[in-house]
Amino acid sequence: MSKKHIVVLGQGGVGGYFGFKINQANETSKKYKVSFVARGETYQRIQENGLVLLSPEHPIDHTYPDAVEQNIRNLKDLDLVLICVKEYDLENICRELKEIISNETVLLPMMNGADIYERIRKIIPGNIILPTCLYVASHIKEKGIVEHKGKAGKMIVGRDPEHFSADVEWIVDVLKESKIDFDFKDNSITDIWTKYIFIASFGLVTAKHNSSIGTVCTDETQKTEALEIMKEIRLIADSKRIALDKEIIEKTFERAATFPFETPTSLQLDINSRKENNELELLGGAILRFGKELAINTPFTYKIYNEIKVL
Repeated sequence: MSKKHIVVLGQGGVGGYFGFKINQANETSKKYKVSFVARGETYQRIQENGLVLLSPEHPIDHTYPDAVEQNIRNLKDLDLVLICVKEYDLENICRELKEIISNETVLLPMMNGADIYERIRKIIPGNIILPTCLYVASHIKEKGIVEHKGKAGKMIVGRDPEHFSADVEWIVDVLKESKIDFDFKDNSITDIWTKYIFIASFGLVTAKHNSSIGTVCTDETQKTEALEIMKEIRLIADSKRIALDKEIIEKTFERAATFPFETPTSLQLDINSRKENNELELLGGAILRFGKELAINTPFTYKIYNEIKVL
């Protein structure tokens, strides 16, 4: 029986961290075939030096996958794909993937966002997609080198609502064997929206004001803006029958207050460094789309979304 083939698509902060752990465990067990997909200089570096992870968790900081590919069309017989690209590349990647996967290929989207599952499902209607929520502080230090700080990264993985009884036990085994901190749940949607209410509200407000998480918690104007965005997201979640904690807004501010005062958000950094691609659609556009679909007014998100667009 041939080995199951695991593909890690994208070697940024997320793909580099979780891909490293999966591959390093597999270098010992040789239980699976693991392929990394990377482009340009990242591809060259991983080909030459392996993937490097600088993390307090791993004294050995290099890992060498079975294969490194630049073009996903070169991949064959895919059993599990970790989709670790930036969300603005998601549709293009899914269209490419659709051409090479079988009906049995399981997709594990490794990005935080309330609409990720639906966006993949539109392009790839038949496959198992496991909705996932991530907590990890990792970033690209330089091409082929990922740096991880703070607590061990964590994944919350849920069953596919459309393939609820599908046997995905072998994927749970992969995560266990890789010593990844994870929870596997029947339903991960509440976790995804709990994270989303935080990243969307703080991302949008910090991006508009070029401020920090601490400033949003203490400045009256910014705190009110974040609060109103959270209320709009909660209305959408209620309409979609997603069970959020009754005190989700208070708890989100409490959680934010535990971060160092000057902590930036990725959207704020991208907008204020004039980065060509950013996550405004993930954090603002998705709220507006959900609101339109459900006939829910989202005036605060609409206003801030448009103020960021003209920055």
